[in-house]
Amino acid sequence: MKKYCLLLLFLGSFAIQAQLKGTVTDDKGNPLPFVTIFQQDTYNGTTSNELGSYEFNLRKKEKPTVVFQFLGFKTQKVTIDIDKLPYILNIKMVEESFSLNEVVINNKVNPALAIIKNAIANRKQNTEKINRFNADFYSRGIFKLKNAPKKILGQKIGDLNGALDSTGTGIISLSETFSKISFEKPDNLKEVVTASKVSGKDNGYSYNTARSSFYDFYDNAIDFGVQMISPIATNAFNYYNYKLESTFFDENKKMINKIKVNAKRDSEPVFEGYIYIVEDSWAIYAVDLDIKGYRMKEEFLDVMTLKQNFSYNNSNKIWAKNTQSLEITAGAFGIKFSGKYNYVYSNYEFIDSFVPKTFTNEITRIEINANKKDTLFWNANRPIPLTLEETTDYVRKDSIYKVRNSQKYLDSVDTKENKFKILKLLTGYTFKNSSEKYSLAYEGLLSLGSLSFNTVQGYNFDSGFKYTNYKNQETTGKYTSVSTKFNYGFADDRLRVTGQFIHRFNNQNYATLYLTGGSSVKQFNANEPISKIINSISSLAFKNNFMKLYNLEAAAIGYTRDIANGVNINGKVEYQQRKPLFNNTDYSTFKRDDLYTSNNPLAPNDFITSPFEQHHLTKLNLLARINFGNTYSSRPDGKFNIRNEKYPTLYVGYEKAVAASENKYEFDQISTRVTYDLKLANKGLLGFNLKAGKFFNAENIAFIDFKHFNGNLTRVGQTERYLNVFNLLPYYSNSTNDRYFEFHSEYNDRGFIMNKIPLLNKLKSTLNIGAHALSTSNNKTYTEFTVGLDNLGFGKFKMLRLDYVRSYQNGFQGDGVVFGLKFLNILE
Repeated sequence: MKKYCLLLLFLGSFAIQAQLKGTVTDDKGNPLPFVTIFQQDTYNGTTSNELGSYEFNLRKKEKPTVVFQFLGFKTQKVTIDIDKLPYILNIKMVEESFSLNEVVINNKVNPALAIIKNAIANRKQNTEKINRFNADFYSRGIFKLKNAPKKILGQKIGDLNGALDSTGTGIISLSETFSKISFEKPDNLKEVVTASKVSGKDNGYSYNTARSSFYDFYDNAIDFGVQMISPIATNAFNYYNYKLESTFFDENKKMINKIKVNAKRDSEPVFEGYIYIVEDSWAIYAVDLDIKGYRMKEEFLDVMTLKQNFSYNNSNKIWAKNTQSLEITAGAFGIKFSGKYNYVYSNYEFIDSFVPKTFTNEITRIEINANKKDTLFWNANRPIPLTLEETTDYVRKDSIYKVRNSQKYLDSVDTKENKFKILKLLTGYTFKNSSEKYSLAYEGLLSLGSLSFNTVQGYNFDSGFKYTNYKNQETTGKYTSVSTKFNYGFADDRLRVTGQFIHRFNNQNYATLYLTGGSSVKQFNANEPISKIINSISSLAFKNNFMKLYNLEAAAIGYTRDIANGVNINGKVEYQQRKPLFNNTDYSTFKRDDLYTSNNPLAPNDFITSPFEQHHLTKLNLLARINFGNTYSSRPDGKFNIRNEKYPTLYVGYEKAVAASENKYEFDQISTRVTYDLKLANKGLLGFNLKAGKFFNAENIAFIDFKHFNGNLTRVGQTERYLNVFNLLPYYSNSTNDRYFEFHSEYNDRGFIMNKIPLLNKLKSTLNIGAHALSTSNNKTYTEFTVGLDNLGFGKFKMLRLDYVRSYQNGFQGDGVVFGLKFLNILE
């Protein structure tokens, strides 16, 4: 009975209010998906869905003509009698009879080259016609998962709120939007989302906005994380081979050239497939191109297929994109992902210029009632009809949402999930009250990363509790968490306890109050350049205890919020009592006869003297982060910042120590930092990180308060990029209580160089070249130069990096090889 109800609902939604509807098939009756359908000499159009079904609302016009256009098939025109609307119009399309000019037979001439040269030469002329416009925009995205396991890293996946069936297969995301957009090249955008629908969330807002849909092949490169070279880029002949496969005439008697596009080198950031070019105007008629995952340096992605169709308006003589689809397939470990995103652009208004202040930092705004549109609205306005699968998902998920958010269901689930088992003393336990939206979690003694080793505490483990109240987080962004952590060291036989309170007030300015306090062991460098995992391995296997620790007893209160668009302020006041610590164990798994160094970073062979005297002080910290040119998206449930990558990010800090046990520990420090990534189109990415600072009245401050720099003696790198570390610098060799300047730069070729080197291009890796410098008032300038390969690994797992590093300080200092293990970040 349920299946029949769904079928009736599907047919009903298909029949309501659409003026023109039907199915498009080939001459054998097979449905044709993604057929472009538009009203002639307008930009009012749509496309058929995966089953060939379409529905279309015509503009009022006497005897309008509807055009059906599909690559590889003859274009059809049908004149509609508006007195008989609505009615069903089924279209049977016939394959195109392709032809080639006689010149194609001449093996010495490749006619595709001349066509592409003309398309490149006319890029500016063709793109200027569509540089500025207003339009209506529709998007629909569906994402599916197949063969999902029951658990990943020991954590249950569940059925993702009813999305997956017993085989781990199902639709995990389905959503739609309607928008009004204003766009000006290269990247000025104003979008107002008027309607939004998310399957399984009656109050949801879709993320399928126009901002992520602009793929313009008139540009030299298209940004997919990697700059992919357009088949009609200025330098396209360096990357592509072309073949004219056929020509045909469209409904306007314009000859269309179908050109096959192939990569000259397999690992380059290029497309493969077909581009269709209009003869004489040399405008783009359509694209049907594949993007291989490894060419984007996205190994888990198999392939993306991008299709675009353009329509011509005889009134203004402009070819404009009316439909676009993006299909994605990806997977690993037997899990398969697939997605499809359809976009429809209609009702274009091309203009010469926009009025001042059309474009602001708010690039997307979702109207407050956008998610309140009823079924009648969607059935009347949706340009691409739902498939039965999509209709079923909406109905099923909406029913599941109502059931699973009922008090009875939530209580029953909590009763089952909250059952306590003795094994959870080791693995961890979480108690949830889903209806009241709060949870209490216990971190088990054997949870990931809880056990580590250092020479002060010996083996030590972390455990703790955390209470979270998220009742209003979904609607306003407000949440509260209270947590405590217990750390016990076996060698020093001491239990240390810390606590934390966090309350975020909203999702508009992200105002957050936090309180922290307790007793803990800390590295002298507050940035903690040595991870617990690396230090444990380094100590137990090689007897290298690089981590130097002191005891901190502290209490702090802090507050952070956005005070303007792109400007965030963080202020904190903290009382600290510092005590020195000494080694309490000489244990090692292998090198038991060797000695550890002391816990004194200033005197590694002095096991008696501490690096500082016990004392206390109070610190005041202010930090401002400024993202220049920051843009944002406004939604009824929050403001979401979008950093403008054209501009750097600036940090300005001030630190003051007062109320110390002795005046000598009091000081002032000012600091600044600038980070910036310069995108070099398809030639790679050049990153910068510059830091500078100055201490005042700090001649006798504690070594803890010195400016310490992120060194590395382990020969293991743990980050994606080395823009905040010196890979051969001893950890505390250049620490200072005066002025300092720190410079990091790293160039990643994103395959631009590596893809062209025979044999090495088989690695599908990227070349990294780095330069690092450190200048302080009390040391000679330290410099490092690095060269290495990133994106190394096996199959789809490219999580390794290898660098050769050479350092200088008052002459040649040393060299070495650093092994980058980026997956260690996951384990921390």
